[in-house]
Amino acid sequence: MNTKSLAWSAVALAVGAAAGWAIWVNSHRDDTPAGLIRANGRLEVERIEIAAKYPGRIVELPIQEGDLVKAGDLIARQDSTEQEAQRAAVVAAMERAQQAISRAQAETQVRKVQARLAQLELNHTEKLRQDALVSSAEVERREAQRDGEQAGVSVAQAAIGEATAAKQEAAAQIKRLDVAIADMSLRAPVNGRIEYRVVEPGSVIPSGGRVATLLDTSNVYMTVFLPTSIAGRLKVGDDARIILDAAPQYVIPARVSFVAAEAQFTPKYVETATERDKLVYRVKLQVPTEVANKYAQYVKAGLTGNGYVRHDTQTAWPKTFDVKLPAL
Repeated sequence: MNTKSLAWSAVALAVGAAAGWAIWVNSHRDDTPAGLIRANGRLEVERIEIAAKYPGRIVELPIQEGDLVKAGDLIARQDSTEQEAQRAAVVAAMERAQQAISRAQAETQVRKVQARLAQLELNHTEKLRQDALVSSAEVERREAQRDGEQAGVSVAQAAIGEATAAKQEAAAQIKRLDVAIADMSLRAPVNGRIEYRVVEPGSVIPSGGRVATLLDTSNVYMTVFLPTSIAGRLKVGDDARIILDAAPQYVIPARVSFVAAEAQFTPKYVETATERDKLVYRVKLQVPTEVANKYAQYVKAGLTGNGYVRHDTQTAWPKTFDVKLPAL
């Protein structure tokens, strides 16, 4: 036998040994000891629908299906020309309101000076009246003039208030339009992966129209269904493991994050007809956030597998359930 044949034989033996080891490990995993329970389920990932708040045309769509994105990354941008034109008009209105404020303030100062002069003239006329140098009608005329000037001050001050209110209204409209313009740029709310790109550049979408579906790869869990005898003893935080059918050589750490408050019949896709006759509780096995983030590129919703829950804290995990994750 030549060297090449020996090399191929060694490779075949290694592959066979690895396969045999995987078969042995998986077969022994089914022999779950007391204190552990196994249930099959599907890997689930929280989906977030990226939708438009306002109707408009999509002018930019930099994402593709399968892209990993970070919180704040641009998903799509809508045409905001109309909103920007409205903002420019409101800015001009605010500038006019500011000019009206300045004009009303100057008018108020003038009115106050005139009111003071009218009061001085009235005081002088009252003294003359005491000396019988002017008539009572002259005093009344001066009083009316003083009252008119004081009313003019009030009118000018009211004009300041009106112009100030107009300026504040314009500022509020500018703020609203700034928010609307910002909302025309649709951004990822969390780190994740694009599952579906629903529209294409140039599409006109209504308010609430979907643009893309984002998988929150930090929120990964498996839903399993456990009988009352087990679910009744579980508590949030109990240790668990997940083993996927697609990668049985790896053991994923998990913890119980949710136990349903009400029992239900097992869904048809989970167990046999006999098992469906039993009431069970829905339980979520949450993958730690740091693990989910680290292996985000591997996360796929819908992968089938088994979830193992330790409902007795006195039971130690067998060696075959030691956490094992792929190298990056």
